[in-house]
Amino acid sequence: MELKLLNDQGQAASTLEASDVLFGRDYNEALVHQVVTAYLANARSGNRKQKGRSEIAKSTRKPFRQKGTGNARAGMASSPLWRGGGKIFPSSPDENFSQKVNRKMYRAGVAAILSQLAREDRLAVVENFSVEAPKTRLLSQKLKGMGLDSVLVITDEIDENLFLSSRNLHQVLVLEVSEADPVSLVRFPKVLVTKGALAKMEEAWQ
Repeated sequence: MELKLLNDQGQAASTLEASDVLFGRDYNEALVHQVVTAYLANARSGNRKQKGRSEIAKSTRKPFRQKGTGNARAGMASSPLWRGGGKIFPSSPDENFSQKVNRKMYRAGVAAILSQLAREDRLAVVENFSVEAPKTRLLSQKLKGMGLDSVLVITDEIDENLFLSSRNLHQVLVLEVSEADPVSLVRFPKVLVTKGALAKMEEAWQ
């Protein structure tokens, strides 16, 4: 599989041979959906809480007598059938939302995403990507000169100047290879990968 190698003006200066295992895989929509859904689910924390009927601050006495009122019989005001009563199956903070995805499935899903990005011309390689100083303006000008607006940059090592420059640009995300995830890959319309990061990706994800 051949990937475009961009220059500082964002133009394809040449092409670079890449692994077909990582960038030439057929797109498997069901697998990609499972990998992305599992990644989002595993990021959830069980922090929602509802009260059961035993936790409601209401009296336990019988609201009214059993017979003769014409109402349905009732035992206590904390019943789930009543307004202000407890929840029948309350959510608890220790709820676990995690989903298991096998390592081979995860790697295959990431490879399917990368392959589709390459086919759609949304993924390109750069020799290196850095800025001279930790200034947002420098990075913004660099991206504008390359004709990029919203982009994910994957590098082999996080450059401190690049990281600090990108923090105030909500449409720009800079990640190391080990931090790249399927959600970020499908979220951005353009993905830039440095040559060093490409070698690490082929080594780690094949």
